[in-house]
Amino acid sequence: MALPTRVARNQGMDPMESVQRDFDSMLNRWLGGREMTGSHQGFAPYAVDVREDADHIYVDAELPGFRKEDVDITLENQTLTISAERKSETRQGGDGKNGGGDLLLHERRYNRFLRSFTLPPTVNEQNVKASMQDGVLTIVLSKREETKPRKVQVS
Repeated sequence: MALPTRVARNQGMDPMESVQRDFDSMLNRWLGGREMTGSHQGFAPYAVDVREDADHIYVDAELPGFRKEDVDITLENQTLTISAERKSETRQGGDGKNGGGDLLLHERRYNRFLRSFTLPPTVNEQNVKASMQDGVLTIVLSKREETKPRKVQVS
């Protein structure tokens, strides 16, 4: 099986966003993998496990707080890409619209997850299943029949 790799996909992406993403990634690694605080959250360090048996490859991604509607999975040219995006707002007090200063707290959060994996040629790209339960995304990739191990009878 090929080792997991991160694939840069800059399709229509602003070059400054790419630089910011790389800087956030470096800073997150330097800070011990902790999520950044403040107005810009950056890329959150969620864990991904990849395992394999004779018939399938399994990818389990921890995505706490994300809903299945927030997740996008693409499989193209033997590359599996998982991305998720979550935006939320917290409001307290009044709305601040009627005459000024009623609003006492208004927080915005933005989390983004992006991982890409190069898959081995044994994967059947037509037979992929994905499910999400309790904040864990599970992707099951079936192997092509002709690549599965088979038992040979000794005569």
